[in-house]
Amino acid sequence: MPRVGLTPEQVVDHALALIDELGPEALTLAAVAGRAGVATPSLYKHVSGGLAELRRLIAVRVTQELADRLAEAALGRGGDDAVAAVLRAYHGYATEHPHRYSALPQAPQPDDELTRAAARLVGVIVAVLREYGLGGSEAIHAARTVRSLAHGFASLSIGGAFQLSEDLSTTQDRLITVLTSGLRNWPRP
Repeated sequence: MPRVGLTPEQVVDHALALIDELGPEALTLAAVAGRAGVATPSLYKHVSGGLAELRRLIAVRVTQELADRLAEAALGRGGDDAVAAVLRAYHGYATEHPHRYSALPQAPQPDDELTRAAARLVGVIVAVLREYGLGGSEAIHAARTVRSLAHGFASLSIGGAFQLSEDLSTTQDRLITVLTSGLRNWPRP
């Protein structure tokens, strides 16, 4: 019988706290169990698939968190303003939670819960692009462009690639300007 008060969601909370503090390589069932105050075998009552299932649950949570952050940023905005808000929110999430961000699957395997979370994340971006008159395949190409720029800038920032003294927020402003200009002038088939 599962420990009273401990849920799979709380197990994920403990795992994310561990990842945030020590990095993804520190994620073990023993470490999570220690944080949760249970014996390692007891975790299987809450996460029956062991470490693989825990990693999947973490991926779902991180994807949902990022989708929530982007949706909140885009709410009530349109066009260039919405794209800028989404890109800043994406970068903000990644730099606030660099280890957690590393748990974000870039190519999720088929899984109902993770697929839904990933579809929502992409859906937020596609919704923001509607104001540019992009639909069908062109909306997908544009969403890939937005995600590539967002992920690349976030990953390079987290990795410490930007060592020169120029202000990083100015660089981000320039990226947003280039992207929104490109979206306004997107090729039409």
